[in-house]
This record gives sequence, structure tokens and C-alpha cells, in this order.
Amino acid sequence: MSIKTLLVTPPLTQLNTPYPATAYLKGFLREKNIDAFQVDLGLELVLKIFSEEGLSALFDEAEEVIGDCSDNVQRIFMLQDDYLETITPVVRFLQNKDNTLAHSICQENFLPRAKRFQQVNNVDWTFGTMGINDKARYLATLYLEDLGDFIIEAITEDFGFSRYAERIAMSATNFSPIEEALQQPSHILDQWLLEILEEKIQLVNPDLIALTVPFPGNLYGALKCGKYIKENHTDVKVAMGGGYPNTELRSLQDQRVFQYLDFITLDDGEGPLINLLKFLEGKIASQQLQRTYLINEEGTLQFIDQKVQSVIPHAEVGTPDYSDLLLDQYLSVIDVANPMHRLWNDGRWNKLTVAHGCYWKKCTFCDISLDYIGRYDPAPANMIVDRIEKIVAETGQTGFHFVDEAAPPLALRDIAIELIRRGTKITWWGNIRFEKTFTPDLCKLLELSGCVAVSGGIEVASDRLLQLMKKGVSVKQATQVTRAFSEAGIMVHAYLMYGFPTQTTQETIDSLEVVRQMFSNHCLHSGFWHQFAMTAHAPVGLDPEVYQVEQKDFEFEGFAWNDLPHKDPTGAKHTRFSEGLKASIFNYMHGVELDLPVHRWFNFSTSSTSLAPNLIEDYLAEKGKEDHELSKHSLIWLGKTPMLEIDEEEDFGQLIFINKKEDLEIECHPILAEWIANNIETFSIYNEEGFLKIEEIAEAFEEETGFSFIDFTESEVWKTLRENGLLVIRL
Repeated sequence: MSIKTLLVTPPLTQLNTPYPATAYLKGFLREKNIDAFQVDLGLELVLKIFSEEGLSALFDEAEEVIGDCSDNVQRIFMLQDDYLETITPVVRFLQNKDNTLAHSICQENFLPRAKRFQQVNNVDWTFGTMGINDKARYLATLYLEDLGDFIIEAITEDFGFSRYAERIAMSATNFSPIEEALQQPSHILDQWLLEILEEKIQLVNPDLIALTVPFPGNLYGALKCGKYIKENHTDVKVAMGGGYPNTELRSLQDQRVFQYLDFITLDDGEGPLINLLKFLEGKIASQQLQRTYLINEEGTLQFIDQKVQSVIPHAEVGTPDYSDLLLDQYLSVIDVANPMHRLWNDGRWNKLTVAHGCYWKKCTFCDISLDYIGRYDPAPANMIVDRIEKIVAETGQTGFHFVDEAAPPLALRDIAIELIRRGTKITWWGNIRFEKTFTPDLCKLLELSGCVAVSGGIEVASDRLLQLMKKGVSVKQATQVTRAFSEAGIMVHAYLMYGFPTQTTQETIDSLEVVRQMFSNHCLHSGFWHQFAMTAHAPVGLDPEVYQVEQKDFEFEGFAWNDLPHKDPTGAKHTRFSEGLKASIFNYMHGVELDLPVHRWFNFSTSSTSLAPNLIEDYLAEKGKEDHELSKHSLIWLGKTPMLEIDEEEDFGQLIFINKKEDLEIECHPILAEWIANNIETFSIYNEEGFLKIEEIAEAFEEETGFSFIDFTESEVWKTLRENGLLVIRL
């Protein structure tokens, strides 16, 4: 007997690219020669909603309530004919299937416009006269958001472009509100969701449906699907896994959720899923399941974790398999014009993990006690690049988003070298820590391999609080590293936090001043502020008194348990800063109001910054010489072998480098020119025999030329080579 498995992403995650969980599991099962089918219900529901047929049905549904709606929603209703005429071509445009439509979209009489378009006054300034496609994508996004506002007000508040009934799952310590919502009559979006699910069940005829729930905004859709399956396909088993149960359901006591599910698995899905398939095939007993909740034969809730079984190494999880997904039908939208910020929503990115877990795993606000962060397990660079090439061959897409908690810098270095050596051309970005390992030279190497952006946590931007967080990064270090990326042509996004325990009003003002100066000095391209949340699995949540935070009275009622209500008796009133911080970062991302004193962003009286106005500028000026401690590093040459010309009469040599942009000519002593021409291939990035340490190169240099290697590194020739592709990299 072979168990047929349907892997399902319930609504909603992203419009532009599939959430990778089902692709990872399908790839893993493929490695085991087990067939599985996958579906992104969120995408297919969105395509149903934003179609002429779907919108027409929604307008009909809204007719009875439209009189009680806002003027904005009534305007959209009155313009329904215009929406019905434009929805199909706009969706095709956002799917990159009709880019010439951009010219029409940019005309003011093409798209019907409602409240969201009130912000387009500066659209020409933002996109210029040549950015027609981007301008049109931005306007088309506003058009969809107007329709989203209409759906939320006139149809159901459950809708959101990256969530579905999220309010029901937020802080759901008690299952009763969720169950009450599930028992309500299905609204039209629910009906469409279940119709799509039924189509997939008829197509696949699965024995097991595995639902991934990465976020609270996926829980309602998952359980709605589970309820339907239980009522209409009693022979089909239903399992749920993903980020939400991993963090929220680790203390699950309420059995009622199993009216809609048969199994809930925790942490990485590969091990629990393969064991679950064996169990359903009758090959193993239930007591051999791995990290799995179920209702046992006695009718009670049981968590089973067969400890004898080891976790599956990252090197053995296989290559994500994106087949079955409608890759050409995702929508690339631009909700914020900032080039860095838009990466999350614009473009089809293949999601890939460089390593399992976090190599740092010390941050006190992070769930480091959980497996998905606490167990660090990298895979070799050649294997990662093999996976990249396989995914490109299967999807035709060369964009990659490395979705690690924090991609290890040395692993990224090795992947970059492997990509360059193979000539594998991709565009990639990912999450990192702003640590000193990311030298200017390493940043240049990453850029050459296709890196266009990085994101990382600057968090509270206060050295005292960063130390309390055990972030392992100082403001000075973050400044120098972000500038190194920026100067290499790599965009930088900062995750920012306010409200960490004991953070004072002055520290909040000063953290905004640090961010302002970092934008002014071209260290950052975008950022996002979020308020600190104390979670049950982070060091702050596990030991709050150490961090001088008081946990409020909290009654766990058997279902979800992660966010812990708390108060900070020694810090500021953090919530009042929210609006000003978000308004400031939005302006900074667009290069606006960078000279405005930071206290002016708040609608209440507060102190000015206590920091010097040139703090970040001074940090950047402190950067040490790049070539210190050369003996611990290697040289990597990114260019080609030069042509050599020796003028014996004038006693000089000329090196001619042929490059993509322009040719480079260097004149120097003939002995030096000849040594460079003869030896530069030995430290070429394409030399697979291995890179020599600089101390080895220096010894050979002095023996063969009679010159001092230290004098060479202080010469104009060295400086020119360093500026044109000679990197000093620690290997």
C-alpha cells in the first residue's frame, strides 16, 4: 500500500511567491521515492476572488449591505462595471504576462480609483519618466488594495492579502473562539476555498492531507479545510504542522482541535511526516511516531516522540520541489516603492535555506530554546549550489531568497565562490547578522555572486540594550558592516525593535537618531520597527525577572501559548512611540525628512536626542585598514590574467587587464609586472586547487623579486589591484 499525500498551504501567505514548506516536504519525499502533490490554496483563492466572475459575485453579495458601508466602499460598488472590465488585464499584468499594459495603467482614465489612490501625488517623482512598469505595478497594487478594503468592509473582515481570519488565532489561549468561528455558516470566500480544496481532493484522491500553518493567519483556513474533510471525506487523514504549532501549541491540552485534525506535528516536518506515512501504511505502531500529537485509542490527547530516532540532517532533506504549484500565476505587487522593501512582495523568489537553525543562537528575545533555531546544522556549499541549479532547471527562475534565521557568513562566502566558479548566474538575498566577518571584501565577493540585498537586526540601536539582548553586535559594528554592504552595491534592510525591557524614553529617541544617521550616511536602504513581544520560549520569557520585566496574570486555557502579557516597570510607555517610529521610517526609506529632529516625529512632548549629530559619520571614519593581519587571510583575484608588455629601454612593465566595463592598464617595475603576470592565476577565484595564505604568497614574492612584500602592499600598484578585483578574504 502506498499512501497518497496532498501537501496544502492554506490561505494566505504571499501573493508573489509560494511559501516553501510544502516544496521542502515534497522534495524530501521525492528523495525517498514517495509521490506527493502540493497546492497553494491561498493563491488559487486570490485568483478566484480577483477575476471577473469572482468580483461579480462579490458585488452581488454586497448589494444588501452596501447602504451601511462607508463612502469609499460605496464608491467602489458604484464603479463595479469599471472594476469588472479591468480586473482580468490587471491580474495578467501583475503576473508579468502583459507588460505592455503598463502604459495604459499609468493613464489616469484606465483604473477606477478609490481611497488608496490618495497617496499617489508623488508617484511621478518616485518612479521618474522611465519607470513605467514599476509605476504601473504600484498603481495596480493600490487598485487591488482598494478592492481588498471593499471585501473587508462589505463581505468579511477575515480577508487580508497575507492573512485569513488572523484575529481569531492571535493569542488564542482558549480554543472556544476559534471553534465558534468554525461553526458559523461559511461566507462566500470560505465557500470558494472549500470548492478549490474539493477539486484538489478529486484530482489527487489522497489518503493524507498535510496542512502547513506558518502563521496565525493560516490557522482558520487550515481548520476550515480540516472540518470540511472530516465531514465529507471520512477516510482521509488530516495532519497539521508548521511555524504556528511549533511555537504556539507546544503545551497543547485541549482535545477539541482534533475534531478537525488527526495529527499535529512539531518542529521540522520531514521526520514526523515520513513516520506518519509508515504508521498509516501499517509499518510501524503509533508509539514510533515522532514529535506528534494525536488522540490515542483510549480517547485521550497524547504527544509521542520516539527519542531513538535522530533528526534528519540538513544535508539529507533534499532539494525543494516546486512542481504542481502555479508558478506563472503569482502576482508581483509593489506596496512600497522603496527598492529594498519591495523585495518581499515583488518577484518570484525560490526560497532556500543555507543552514538549519542559527549559528549564533544567543539573542535573549528570540526562541532559541526551540529546535528550528537552537539546532544549527549547515550543508556544504557544493550541495547548496547543486540544489540551486536543480531548482533553476525545474522552475526557470533564477531569483533566490535565503530564508535562514541568519545565514552564516562563512557559508555564504563558500557558496559565493562556488557560484562564481561554476558560472551559475542567480540573483539572491537573505537574512544575516551584522557581524564583523562581513568585511568590505567579503561583501564585494557576495555581490559578484549575485547578492542584491541583505536584511538583519539592528534592533534597539543602543549599545546597552544590544548587550542586554546578547545580540553580539554594537552600533559601531552594525554601522561599518551595513556601509560595507552598501558600498558593494548591496541594499540593506534593518529589523528594528522598541520596547525591550528597561528601554527608557531617551534610549528610544536616541535609537531613532541612530537610524536617521544611518540612512543619512547611506548605511541603510529600508527598515521596519516592531514592538518587543515576550515569548514563552525566549530567555526573557523563560526568566523574566533577570530582565526586570513582570509577567502579568495569565491563564493558559489549553490551546495556544507563546506571547506572554507583561509590563516593564522600569522602562518607557512604549506603545505611544509606535506611530512616530513607523512614520519616520517610511519617510527615511523614501529619502524624505532626514534632517528633521527626531523628537518632532512624536505628537507628545519628549526630549531631543542626546547623541552627537556626527556619531555615525565618526564610526565610519574609524574603519581600520582592510589589510591588517594579512597573514591570516588569502588573496582572491576576481579578474582575468593580464597581458604583459616590457619596455626594456624605458625599464618599465605594463599590465593590461581586459574587463567587462573597461580595460585597466598598470605601469610598474618590470620585475614586479612580470611577477604579477606569472602568479596572478594562482590566486584566481577559478583556481580550484585551493587558495594560498598571504604569508605563503609573501615568502614566494620576496624570494622571486627581491622586493619587500610589505612595501608592495603599500604601493599604488597594490591599491589599484585592490580597487579592481583583488580581495583579501579570510578562508
